[in-house]
Amino acid sequence: MTTWRRGACETNGIDIHYLRTGGANPPVVLLHGLIGSGACWTPVARALEGEFDVVMPDARGHGGSSAPRHGYRYDDHASDVVGLIRGLELSRPVLMGHSMGGMTAAVVASRGEGGIRGLVLVDPTFLSPERQREVHDSDVAEQHRRALGLSKSDLVAQARARQPRRSPELIELLAEARLKTHLDAFDVLTPPNPEYRDVVRAIDVPTLLVIGDSSPVVTLEMATELRSLNPRVRIEQVQDAAHGLPFDQPERLAEGVASFLRELT
Repeated sequence: MTTWRRGACETNGIDIHYLRTGGANPPVVLLHGLIGSGACWTPVARALEGEFDVVMPDARGHGGSSAPRHGYRYDDHASDVVGLIRGLELSRPVLMGHSMGGMTAAVVASRGEGGIRGLVLVDPTFLSPERQREVHDSDVAEQHRRALGLSKSDLVAQARARQPRRSPELIELLAEARLKTHLDAFDVLTPPNPEYRDVVRAIDVPTLLVIGDSSPVVTLEMATELRSLNPRVRIEQVQDAAHGLPFDQPERLAEGVASFLRELT
């Protein structure tokens, strides 16, 4: 990671921090989920950097990016991504997003902005109104408030006990990202989210939807419904993975994504 460039792009009145592998290869922008950071894509980016210029921004309120008091809805995140694409003058990038980043990427694509060439959605937060209310009313924000009071070593120890199969490198990166996530960022959980069926219908670029075989978010049944709404959607299911697919199976994810990206170039 030491050879990757760090930078900041000013857009919508804030600074968006990013990591970038660089080079003259086709650009791919990787969008992380809530309590993540661009650096959490490190194993995936490593697998892609030989063929692609991988850009890994920190969403507002996360990592090294600005944390304004307001503006954490999906439309705000999508506008930041469009601003980053324009600010870095990325030509026809592919957008790839996980969880919150997946919904953000889908919203950008549905708007037809940023001149994107293709889309990869990794278990995006496509939630029913009931599920949105459940998540919003749950104690996830309170759990995060408590986590912010812990040391990195405490968070790492907890994560190792909870996810023993994840790489030590990723566990460290996720702990660092959590400690740099502002509580205001949880506003993204406030209902209503964009209506995901409408968002998917409006996408007009080749789209790969990647899900884990045990994800509680996008099930195979739901993915099949989304493909029926938009024939440009292709589904790939990764074994032995749940919602944390980029952390549980980064190599398998990168392999499937690279194959899809090669078809687009």
